[in-house]
Amino acid sequence: MTVTGIRLHAPAPGWSLEADVVVVGSGVAGLTAALRCDAAGLRTVVVTKARLDDGSTRWAQGGIAAALGEGDTPEQHLDDTLVAGAGLCDEEAVRILVTEGPDAVRRLIDTGAHFDTDEAGGIQLTREGGHHRRRIAHAGGDATGAEISRALVDAVRARGLRTVENALVLDLLTDADGRAAGVSLHVMGEGQHDGVGAVHAPAVVLATGGMGQVFSATTNPSVSTGDGVALALRAGAEVSDLEFVQFHPTVLFLGADAEGQQPLVSEAVRGEGAHLVDADGVRFMAGQHELAELAPRDIVAKGIMRRMQEQGAEHMYLDARHFGAEMWEHRFPTILAACRAHGIDPVTDPVPVAPAAHYASGGVRTDHHGRTTVPGLYACGEVACTGVHGANRLASNSLLEGLVYAERIAADIAARHADDGLHARVPAPVAPAQKPAHPLLAPEARLAIQRTMTEGAGVLRSAASLEKAAERLDRLHAEARDALAEHGKTAEPGVDAWEATNLLCVARVLVAAARLREETRGCHWREDHADRDDAGWRRHVVVRLNPDRTLAVRTTDTADFPPTVLRAPGTDRAGETPVRRPEPRPRPQEQ
Repeated sequence: MTVTGIRLHAPAPGWSLEADVVVVGSGVAGLTAALRCDAAGLRTVVVTKARLDDGSTRWAQGGIAAALGEGDTPEQHLDDTLVAGAGLCDEEAVRILVTEGPDAVRRLIDTGAHFDTDEAGGIQLTREGGHHRRRIAHAGGDATGAEISRALVDAVRARGLRTVENALVLDLLTDADGRAAGVSLHVMGEGQHDGVGAVHAPAVVLATGGMGQVFSATTNPSVSTGDGVALALRAGAEVSDLEFVQFHPTVLFLGADAEGQQPLVSEAVRGEGAHLVDADGVRFMAGQHELAELAPRDIVAKGIMRRMQEQGAEHMYLDARHFGAEMWEHRFPTILAACRAHGIDPVTDPVPVAPAAHYASGGVRTDHHGRTTVPGLYACGEVACTGVHGANRLASNSLLEGLVYAERIAADIAARHADDGLHARVPAPVAPAQKPAHPLLAPEARLAIQRTMTEGAGVLRSAASLEKAAERLDRLHAEARDALAEHGKTAEPGVDAWEATNLLCVARVLVAAARLREETRGCHWREDHADRDDAGWRRHVVVRLNPDRTLAVRTTDTADFPPTVLRAPGTDRAGETPVRRPEPRPRPQEQ
């Protein structure tokens, strides 16, 4: 690994805690990892940017996918996931997801989550885009994430886990050997801790969620500023496939100038029979794909954008008037309320929709146990790139990935604890550099970054648009760098400046990867390279940050994910017995 020595400009920590593991993030991935670590007897601290229940998980409407229904199998779920991933999924990672997923959902139910049930008392299942079977479990109609978040938060509080809320993580602390030694963080507001502090621990789990706020319009909450990816890059970790940002096809259109978090109209609405239509009422997805409106998200988003271009329109419509008031009120109460709050009644009118940034399929590169290329640093959930999603996430696989890989991380940390005696070894972090190693951007740069990314690296991309975006981002980076080098000046440390700096970091990596990938694949759509190129691009783009803050960008030789740590031949992780992998079987035709 490369030790960059780069940290954000921030005051020295004024307080500290010690733990066996610190989990950063309080969504489904973070809280599941924390609960499993605590159950294994590990001293666990949860750090979260807002309140415990304030992350992206609670905004998830559609549900959680798993082969729970009669006649469904993990193999069928695997097939649908691989097709959606457009040739870049790690098949073994997907196999882990779909085989361990059903029991992980059952453990979530045992934790206290209540899913909607049918008349017989079984879990009620629905369909979403890319799924050939009903396998989406939901709660409260369209409030699945809120219910999962409630159950996990209640469990964390019941177990008395130590939590630090309203805390923005700043940087990874490392020991003299380059291993994780905890994190520095800034607590916003008054409480048990205030200002900059540190949690010292030999295991750090990043579960910080997404980076949707890098774009002007997104379904992500305001806290989703790519903090985990930026932290990992500064720590020397590798990120992979950041060009694959999924734009959700059906986001409530609030106007061409609308910015910030936008209301999502769940894919489950289409799963229950809603149709995409243009202003003339024509169903334009029919005939474009065998699943029509339930095609994988990248195909539906492209179909909407093409129709908008053809007609010079700013949006399309989602027509579910045939549902009737009762179905809207009981199955989709959250979406109904959001639409009505903006003056639209889906019971009587088609809903205006357009794609908006939704989910990062790429992220901090991990192995099958959630380990990154930095020893002791783990990642799970949206911040991670496990290989499950490939070039385009299958609908409702994200909550399942958070569950399954968080449990695997906890098991790995517990095994290390048993082997190494982590209780007795809280590592001493290396002292930070005397001068700020990473210049901070002024808070107002955030808006410039978002507009640059939407214009140049949004749903539609080209060499020209990406070059212009790269030039603007590089200019922001150079101005901050030069001000620090020539005058010793940087923006005043604070939450807004740290977030803007993180956004610039992930934006530069995303654009660099998108410029390199000269093809259209999954949710990466290059207008100047309209076709998928398996011969040249069935491989991954991997990026790390050099000590001089330049980007090192490379591609893998094949579609296989390289290991994150050196392993003995024939083993799945260092020191483990050999794993027998099944022979690959023919896959269904990818769309």
